[in-house]
Amino acid sequence: MLTKVYGSAVFGVEATTITVEVNTDIGIGYHLVGLPDNAIKESNYRIAAALQNNGYKIPGKKITLNMAPADMRKEGAAYDLTLAMGILVSTGQISEEKPLSQYIIMGELSLDGSLQPIRGALPIAINAFEEGFKGVILPEQNAKEAAIVETINVYGAKNIKEVIAFFASETSELTPTKVDMTKEFYEHLSQPEFDFSDVKGQESIKRCMEIAAAGGHNIILIGPPGSGKTMLAKRLPSILPPLSLSEALETTKIHSVAGRTLSASGIMTARPFRSPHHTISDVALVGGGGYPQPGEISLAHNGVLFLDELPEFKRSVLEVMRQPLEDREVTISRARFTITYPSSFMLVASMNPSPSGYFNDPTSAMTSTPAEMQRYLSKISGPLLDRIDIHIEVTPVPFETLSEDRKGESSVQIRERVIKAREVQAKRFEEIASLHYNAQMGVKHIRSFCRIDEASLALLRSAMDRLQLSARAYDRILKVARTIADLDVEENIQSHHISEAIQYRSLDREGWLG
Repeated sequence: MLTKVYGSAVFGVEATTITVEVNTDIGIGYHLVGLPDNAIKESNYRIAAALQNNGYKIPGKKITLNMAPADMRKEGAAYDLTLAMGILVSTGQISEEKPLSQYIIMGELSLDGSLQPIRGALPIAINAFEEGFKGVILPEQNAKEAAIVETINVYGAKNIKEVIAFFASETSELTPTKVDMTKEFYEHLSQPEFDFSDVKGQESIKRCMEIAAAGGHNIILIGPPGSGKTMLAKRLPSILPPLSLSEALETTKIHSVAGRTLSASGIMTARPFRSPHHTISDVALVGGGGYPQPGEISLAHNGVLFLDELPEFKRSVLEVMRQPLEDREVTISRARFTITYPSSFMLVASMNPSPSGYFNDPTSAMTSTPAEMQRYLSKISGPLLDRIDIHIEVTPVPFETLSEDRKGESSVQIRERVIKAREVQAKRFEEIASLHYNAQMGVKHIRSFCRIDEASLALLRSAMDRLQLSARAYDRILKVARTIADLDVEENIQSHHISEAIQYRSLDREGWLG
């Protein structure tokens, strides 16, 4: 008897329907074909134990299972339930009151028949709806995540017995999982975990972070240990505009593929904040591997990627970020496949000003030689710095400020100004599909949207001569000045906007990176 049952394979951030054909014939043997990996080849042991412990069995017949398309590699243990249901129907152990062919069935089996969570539940549900399936059967832990797709029935099962009962009778204990998307999404938007009101002092740095958030600018913080660089970086997501529903779905899909959707609501409501350790490898940062997975830059999509102690990262790791920073997506090319992951993120980096951490600090006895300084700073290449618009020096907070009871401005208040500035930019770039905020402007757009008067031009020329700023600083200053003007709700860039933007180019000055 030939039976067809359907599963799904996740490739990149999209899913593809897999047809599992189960044929039972006279003889003895268990043959699984269609490019399965080792985890799927071992499934017959898990399936046999799970069926036996629930009153069923793999009969002593010749069973052939084909996973089509046969030329696509299938990975992971998520097909256990798909294969098991195909075997039960094909060998006549259960009847189909509801046709298996109308459902996508996925889940990893334990030996007692209980179901373990799988990766990629959200893209699987999206693909099932697009392919016209009636419903999706998944482990209970994945049901809320997949139920974000409100246009298809998602059933969460605890064990294989519940799935068998669902197909063997018209009535079943399994009911579609429902998620109130609007309620779940908007309920969490105004509850930042980290708030700028906790930061004592550092008003100039807070202003700088507000400008970075308003224009989507990449930023690097330079300062001695303990000056608050990490504390400030962790609070940046709290002042970014809230995720739109489409951004939240896109971000959730990436985390679903990586198996990291831990939200109780099933959908990510906060912008991601990723902070990888400096020992990270190239592949872990950009994605890929034998079984392709999204890297840290894709997990930070629509959020913030924080690189603490930037010069401690391997130079090769930093260099692989150059193209994703420019294109806002990363393409992983191998001999057998090419996958594109989205990676539109804000880069926030921090570093000590010298190996000792106390460059030009008269109160510190720790110093570094010019050779040590050069070796330390040369780890950060010019092309990477080219993609960082704002450089700001962070100084330690004095004791008097730390001991004050007064709280600073809250993240919610700052975010209101950031949202208004983003609205101005959205209106300005509404006819340019690839542009959403100031940081994305190229040379052509800078010439068009960042025009300055003679007084501002003279100020910029003087600053570049006196501070010996590099040529790459010119466009960066204009972009940042445009954002400052947007925060002030001014149509034209004024000279005081230029003078403030000039302050945010520390690493371009002579004595830093030559």
